[in-house]
Amino acid sequence: MLSPTTRRASLLASGAAVAGLLLSSLSGGVSYAADNESCRPDGLYKTPGVDVPYCSVYDTEGREKMGADHQRRVIGYFTGWRTGKNGQPAYLAKDIPWDKITHINYAFGHIGGDNRLSVGTDGPENAATGMTWPGVAGAEMDPAYPYKGHFNLLNKFKKQHPNVKTLISVGGWAETGGYFADNGDRVNSGGFYSMATNADGSVNQAGIDTFAASAVDFIRKYGFNGVDIDYEYPTTMKDAGNPLDWQLANGRRAGLVQGYAALMKSLREKLDTAGAADGKHYLLTVAAPSSGYLLRGMETFQMQKYLDYVNIMSYDLHGAWNEYVGPNASLFDDGKDGELAAANVYGSSQYGSIGYLNTDWAYHYFRGSMPAGRINIGLPYYTRGHKNVQGGTDGLWGRAAATTCPAGAGLTKCGDGATGIDNLWHDKDTNGAESPAGSNPMWHAKNLEKGIVGDYVTRYGFPANTTLTGTYARKYDATLVAPWLWNAQKKVFLSTEDEQSVAAKADYVVNRGIGGTMVWEMAGDYAWNAAKGQYEMGSTLTSLMYDKFKAAAPYGAKKSNKALPTQAVKIDTQFTDFKLGDSNYPITPKIKITNNTATTLPGGTEFQFDYGTSAPANASDQSGFGTKVVSSDHTGSNVGGLKGDFHRVSLKLPAWQSLAPGATIDLAFNYYLPVSTPSNWTVNINGTTYALAGDLARGTTVVEPGTTTPPTTPPTTPPTTPPTTPPTTPPTTPPTTGCTAPAYVAGTVYNAGNEVSHKGHKWKAQWWTQNEEPGTTGDWGVWKDLGAC
Repeated sequence: MLSPTTRRASLLASGAAVAGLLLSSLSGGVSYAADNESCRPDGLYKTPGVDVPYCSVYDTEGREKMGADHQRRVIGYFTGWRTGKNGQPAYLAKDIPWDKITHINYAFGHIGGDNRLSVGTDGPENAATGMTWPGVAGAEMDPAYPYKGHFNLLNKFKKQHPNVKTLISVGGWAETGGYFADNGDRVNSGGFYSMATNADGSVNQAGIDTFAASAVDFIRKYGFNGVDIDYEYPTTMKDAGNPLDWQLANGRRAGLVQGYAALMKSLREKLDTAGAADGKHYLLTVAAPSSGYLLRGMETFQMQKYLDYVNIMSYDLHGAWNEYVGPNASLFDDGKDGELAAANVYGSSQYGSIGYLNTDWAYHYFRGSMPAGRINIGLPYYTRGHKNVQGGTDGLWGRAAATTCPAGAGLTKCGDGATGIDNLWHDKDTNGAESPAGSNPMWHAKNLEKGIVGDYVTRYGFPANTTLTGTYARKYDATLVAPWLWNAQKKVFLSTEDEQSVAAKADYVVNRGIGGTMVWEMAGDYAWNAAKGQYEMGSTLTSLMYDKFKAAAPYGAKKSNKALPTQAVKIDTQFTDFKLGDSNYPITPKIKITNNTATTLPGGTEFQFDYGTSAPANASDQSGFGTKVVSSDHTGSNVGGLKGDFHRVSLKLPAWQSLAPGATIDLAFNYYLPVSTPSNWTVNINGTTYALAGDLARGTTVVEPGTTTPPTTPPTTPPTTPPTTPPTTPPTTPPTTGCTAPAYVAGTVYNAGNEVSHKGHKWKAQWWTQNEEPGTTGDWGVWKDLGAC
């Protein structure tokens, strides 16, 4: 089975509801007890007619319950192939720092030729279900389970750490378009590509239904808490993903995104139905690309509403698939990225000088359609690197072109990847030769940095008398938040992570209300073995994140950073008619607006929505709707990070164009860098502003335009009889007491109960908030006016 480097490589890179009340289902017409609905995360799709037991996983503000000392997620990928049976160091369930993490994704399950989820044939050599480790302390099997292997041990340790959730991750780089047979040979079955999409590009619903049903059976059988889909990649960009899959995948590109969305919807509905029957909510997550190149071919990532959260693969942003030498997983852009400069990204005014190969850009892409708390950023516990680097600063932003590319890679141009002792975790090409990639666990990189040849090198095929050539000097760029090793004698560049960069990324997660981090893979973390005088497998970086997160404020649980109406109407919006990714510049989909109310929308009706700052503030239309950006949280380049989350857009029905009940209208929309599905929609109908039901916001009530139906659930303790319309001033004004509360400071995180003074009034936060100015959030918003002071 191939190692994680090949599996991961990219070619190019609530207002809280009140217990006991009834809420109106956004699917229409059905009410559910608030003990479940009040726990639904903001924006998460709920299967119609199913009482999903959200409160088994989420609290009444829609935040995941992970244990008192886990305010943010630490998700670790645990791979099935580091068994020790091949003579190399093992990493077993006993080695996981269970008290430091919140979730484990087991990598990988695959899609069998029958479209069912599988980990291969049961037997003593099956690492997932049959293998044992006699004599290894901590790896004794639990006889309570009818299976052995990693799955037995994961459940054994979950008994001791019941707050930790496990998910089966399906696919990965090597098994997206096929799977490994029991003899180790890869079967090019089509995998996700054929299971979800037919040869003519249409959705393969039969294949999807078979897979989704088998996924439910699988997690019930083996005790998993959910399913993680690692489909690399359902993008319309030609020649994306594993070259072994191109022959089949390229012919289906036009239908891959629709197949992916249909797969997520079916999985969500089957998991919801199973969860209702089992009394526990099952998680559905994905590993999502972070490269702006790949995401341009994924339309607006319309499937995010079906996901509990997204794990961003914010790594493999530079590597030996091309000649440009840069960080594997920088946090920010520095305006000097060699690959982007060569593509004139910085020189194009349409791109807004926004660099899109960094973690911060990828986070803001998904933030455009999801609460910060439903997003996790990825961290690599492995290196990427080049040799024979020319130019750059200590190799950074230099170039290293290869004269020949690995056999079977399908590439005509590639980078000169580091080899030998600089490529410990290497894969092999189709001829069995080493694939140059500069791929190493972080513990080996730390030894290189210190000039140490670890005693483990013999287990990777190196002689015991191996010596190092040159010095591996640690370098660090504070703008990028990226460390690397530079060997000036060998001209070798290895992109790394260490305590300094991981601490900065953890602070970034905390300060922005992000859900947490995801790690590929746990076996790459390190610890110092003083007895041997070398670094080995450990938990240094994971423990650092745990320490940063355990005292953090709760994560951001709302999609919008502004107050939105609590009354919603059934007007649907959809982004359609995308060109194939390679031809999709500028990005020019149609926005399809469908009036599903019983009220005619008059000409001039105004819609507003947010899109993420991953694209510049230059969206427009070609259809006479007057589309324009009316406010922006960020302008200019993104050197050092994007400063805010959203651009606010206004568009209006043409004066002569009304929209009757049931009618649809299209406009041609233009933008220049990828965004996920625009959200936080509002519509002003005859002077009243409503939210749209399709945003799936917590605490909204679906009404007919023009009615005076009050919100069913105001976000604070309701009066005995809710008012017909929200009051414009508080029912009672406390006497002036002097503004003794601290002044409101924009950008500060406030939690429920915090009090501030602002513009002569005292205000109390009803729940977590950031960048919501008191006095602007309305009577049912986050800030409660305590009166003049």
